[in-house]
Amino acid sequence: MAILGTLLKNKRAGEANLAWHLPALAGPEVLDLWSPVLDHEGVVPQAHVGKRAGGDNRSPALVWHRAPEGTAQLLLVVEDIDSPTRSPFVHCLALLEPGLVTLPTGALNAGSTVPGVRVLRSGMGHGYTGPEPIKGHGPHRYVFQLFALPAALTSAAGGAALEQARPADVLAAAGGPALGRGRLDGIYTR
Repeated sequence: MAILGTLLKNKRAGEANLAWHLPALAGPEVLDLWSPVLDHEGVVPQAHVGKRAGGDNRSPALVWHRAPEGTAQLLLVVEDIDSPTRSPFVHCLALLEPGLVTLPTGALNAGSTVPGVRVLRSGMGHGYTGPEPIKGHGPHRYVFQLFALPAALTSAAGGAALEQARPADVLAAAGGPALGRGRLDGIYTR
């Protein structure tokens, strides 16, 4: 597997394709997203890494300041911008009640029943998928992005139900600009 990572070393989705750069999700950076277990640009702790990489695959605890007035819904997106794909791989997509200011560990995992958290489809299944980069591909940056939406999402682009929609269709349905946003980057390699 390390040979594949070495062969794909220069193939990366890139920062420019991140949800952060979508015009509908542009907005002031006022949410100050952070985690008690992950420093910005720090290493993702093993407990939050995928099982194939030897982790527990539990979403990390997250904290942010209260959403701006007029926020109808919060959209949380976790993407791997170093994935050897055309666009960043979506590790998590969730809709949150605007009054939330924290998520406990595991709140974004499939089957989670944390009030105010609606876990949607990710790049592989539903809920949080921890980092599992290809061996030998080098460091991967996992970007946790939180957006304060002025209008709640009720369906994905094309009218699909949010729980079944592809992440790209959910992101395409977001009307903006965002009232606020925050970002936390974590690094993981194997």
